[in-house]
Amino acid sequence: MHAPDRPLGHMSRTASIAAAISAITVVGVGLSLSIPLLALELEGRGISGKWIGVNTAMAGVATILTAPFVPLLLRKVGLRPLLVGAIALAALSLLGFKAAPSFLMWFPLRFAFGTALCILFAVSEFWINALAPPNRRGLIMGVYATALSLGAALGPAILSVLGASGWAPYVAGAAVLSAGAIPILLARGITPRIHDDDHHGVLTFVRRSPSAVLAALVFGAIETAVMTFLPLYGLRLGLSETSASLLLTAAVLGNVAFQIPIGLVSDKVDRRFLLFACSVVGAGGAFALPFVPVSSPWFLAMIFLATGVVGSLYTVGLAHLGERFHGADLAAANAAFVMLYSMGLIIGPPLAGQGMDLYNPYGFAFVISTMLVLYAAVVAGRLALRAR
Repeated sequence: MHAPDRPLGHMSRTASIAAAISAITVVGVGLSLSIPLLALELEGRGISGKWIGVNTAMAGVATILTAPFVPLLLRKVGLRPLLVGAIALAALSLLGFKAAPSFLMWFPLRFAFGTALCILFAVSEFWINALAPPNRRGLIMGVYATALSLGAALGPAILSVLGASGWAPYVAGAAVLSAGAIPILLARGITPRIHDDDHHGVLTFVRRSPSAVLAALVFGAIETAVMTFLPLYGLRLGLSETSASLLLTAAVLGNVAFQIPIGLVSDKVDRRFLLFACSVVGAGGAFALPFVPVSSPWFLAMIFLATGVVGSLYTVGLAHLGERFHGADLAAANAAFVMLYSMGLIIGPPLAGQGMDLYNPYGFAFVISTMLVLYAAVVAGRLALRAR
């Protein structure tokens, strides 16, 4: 059963949640600096795009293999030592990429990096979910997602100042990642812990809470597909490179803008109904996209709205998990959530790319719409079962 180290008052609970959000936001800055940096490093070393992709996918494989063990590690090691250890592993791996003379060494390094990320996100989200007051859980998850998105926007800005050559960006990235340990170390005595009680395996949560866990899969698939193909979609419709990049800016801003408002709404309604509504609105927006002139301001507005609403699947799905599960089960559910998100990162781009090849370029939008319709059908089935 879930229990904090000691009974937490309102101020201690708030301080603990703030520490968790601060830590993962700082980590997000370091990661968003690191990921494009590593791609640029490999490009500079003459590695082909195919092998850059294969190496990057190792992080997703690491997440899928690591996630089932996160609840056990959390029980045996403890929350704070586990998070600080994961931050150290991420920072050291990042420095290792620059130091490694051979590309082959990047595969174990990328696996270690992915393992660290899996632990950081699964455990941080468990921490926030475990201590969030039930009547404010959606709002707090919205604040978390917004802070993480803003942190992710800072990384590329830092990289643009430092440049991608030499040791400076690697040292800066490792330093920023390491700074994420400070709020965790300061949170002594106010973090949640779990006992060795009965708990279920990570994969059982796909069956126990498909509405929440599959939200992570769908969001991961769509997020990566949009980041990969939305600018290309614009280019193929005749936009300039600058205008095509603006489409991605609208998508990111939509994702940031909607997290807190939809999180607030999720505290007032059945979260499964909200997940259904978000997926239906997102599916409608994606389906309508090919019928809106790309030069119209409505095109940007539709991307802003659709990506913002779809981005909220992650926030509402997390809040739904926190509402349903506690203690060891919540830790395992959060690990399942991160694992399915990573699976989404792997399957999204190939599906969207295949759609674009089959029906150039509109297949991209129709694939995203189809994924959301299928997810909406799953949630509708869960709502129908509850109504019986």
